[in-house]
Amino acid sequence: MLCIKHIGFEGPGAIAQWAQQNGHELDIAPLYHDHHLPSPEGYDAILIMGGPMNVYEEDKYPWLAKEKSYIRGAIASGKHVLGVCLGAQLIAVSMGAKITANENKEIGWFPINRTEDCPTTFSMPKTLKVFHWHGDTFEIPQGAHRIASSDACFNQGFVHHSKVLALQCHLEMTPESLTLLATSCSNELVHAPYIQNMERLQREPAETYQLMHQALYALLDAWARK
Repeated sequence: MLCIKHIGFEGPGAIAQWAQQNGHELDIAPLYHDHHLPSPEGYDAILIMGGPMNVYEEDKYPWLAKEKSYIRGAIASGKHVLGVCLGAQLIAVSMGAKITANENKEIGWFPINRTEDCPTTFSMPKTLKVFHWHGDTFEIPQGAHRIASSDACFNQGFVHHSKVLALQCHLEMTPESLTLLATSCSNELVHAPYIQNMERLQREPAETYQLMHQALYALLDAWARK
């Protein structure tokens, strides 16, 4: 599995733990560092992580155009493709869907709800408290199924032909990765309806992480076995 990183402080988190437990090798491509993407032919799956940039900022981050083409090629060739936050938005736009600013920025611990359109093979809980950090949102690509929603963001994830999985929320978050992200982007923690402060972000109990990771692993198991 290839993991594309867009910034140093956003890594695979609990997805790396799942990969190790299931015998999957995980190679890291630090796109922010050398802009190099290895050939997808050597990988069965592509994981695309988050980042503070926006999918439409190609003038500022010219490698975004190359990455979108890379994602389109990976999907067309039948690879398993998984995107988180920015990664999910890159998948969506690569499949022809629009990315826009969400009505509210969503930063913190808020529940998502399973949609009626969620395929039964992807066993999402009916409701689940998860971690969020995003300002943009994606439309659901043609032929994909919306799997989750939240009060602040209607489209929280989708699946397409079982091999493409996009998650707006951060099910992979761990206490360590949350601290790293929140410290690096503390300027975004302003007073707003769906933004929690640093103290609130960091006091979420261990049980929330455990339940969130259980749901993540179930999704990854369904995604990987197709």
